[in-house]
Amino acid sequence: MLPAKSPDFERSMVINMINKLLHTPEGVRDIYNGECENKLHLQNQLHQVMKLHGFKDIQTPTFEFFDIFNKERGTVADKDMYKFFDKEGNTLVLRPDITPSIARCAAKYYKNEELPIRLCYMGSTFINNSSYQGKLKEFTQLGAELINDSSIDADAQMLALTIECLLQAGLKEFQVEIGDADFFRGLVEEAGFDEEEENQFRILIENKNLFGVEEIISNKEISSDLKTIFLNLPELFGSLDKFTYVKSLTQNERALQAIKRLEDLYSILAIYKLEKYVSFDLGMLSKYNYYTGIIFRAYTYGTGEPIAAGGRYDNLVGQFGKQAPAIGLAFYVDQLMLALSRQKKGLEKSIENTLILYKTIVREHAIVLASHFRNEGMNIELLRERTDYTLEDYIAYAKRNGIGGILYFETGSIIKVINSYSGEIQEAKFEDFLK
Repeated sequence: MLPAKSPDFERSMVINMINKLLHTPEGVRDIYNGECENKLHLQNQLHQVMKLHGFKDIQTPTFEFFDIFNKERGTVADKDMYKFFDKEGNTLVLRPDITPSIARCAAKYYKNEELPIRLCYMGSTFINNSSYQGKLKEFTQLGAELINDSSIDADAQMLALTIECLLQAGLKEFQVEIGDADFFRGLVEEAGFDEEEENQFRILIENKNLFGVEEIISNKEISSDLKTIFLNLPELFGSLDKFTYVKSLTQNERALQAIKRLEDLYSILAIYKLEKYVSFDLGMLSKYNYYTGIIFRAYTYGTGEPIAAGGRYDNLVGQFGKQAPAIGLAFYVDQLMLALSRQKKGLEKSIENTLILYKTIVREHAIVLASHFRNEGMNIELLRERTDYTLEDYIAYAKRNGIGGILYFETGSIIKVINSYSGEIQEAKFEDFLK
């Protein structure tokens, strides 16, 4: 016979269970109060700029069939996805990337459209990667996709949109680094790398492992000029001057076309008067293998991670049945929030709530006044006064919750107007507020 558990033991078990329920799993977190308000405000700012550029909203499911994001699509690795099954046995995943979902929608709903399609979105993505210990595994993305336009003008428009969004968010010091996926692919083809060698080579370059790079190319029969480019890939960033040096070392048509496109892109951005925000990186690679042309990332101080990224993916939509060139961008809202917070920029609250505090006897007046102010566009909280709290308690409550002022009904005709931050109190007549 098992010994009976003591009341203290059972109480301890209940407390432990409650404490566990109060925590979130690793990689996700709650966002509340001022931070949540600031995040929504930032998202609205970015979204408004996209609307000004003619982008229309689209919403895709948080989870989809695994095949939407499989290896052939060029998205994240299988092992980094959150997978589960539906009752029919289909493998589903929480989306690790939103672009393939948009590509699927474009192929389905815009199959016969041949002129440009502009779509924008906002949602969470999920990466189940053990290397993200201590970091988020759920990310908020806000992005835009321009489909059915292969022109350099479309590339410039998306980069201009990226820069304008960052300026609207309040950033002043940032840089958009631009590369081209075709530059690397052209050189890899010339070197005769197979898929496995290319993947290994990508990892070495991303990690700036020059010893590993040198070891691989020393075993390949390639020209000395090509070896020089490969060894210097991590250093090929900065201004247009780098292009002159690279063009003197290669005759690879695909690589030269990529450089020409970047030069043309710079000329168009100069028309936008945004060229000071861009630099070039011929060694830039992306974890997404579906990129076929320009790729870019935006950086600022206050965070070591990109705050935005994007690129051209001319073959992805075709995998869903519609041959269509496309280019997209995505803002990593959580990283952008972090940067803005550390730079103390762009996060001031533009609107605060007002609290109408009333006694039961003047409830009708309080409700009438609240309706009046809400019709005028003010944010109003209604709260009936409790006798076990003092006015000072309510002022402290207002400070804690971002309530700028209190309108306190003591009688049906006189209202105390209280500044929650300074504590200043004035009196006004009820009728004066309705004029």
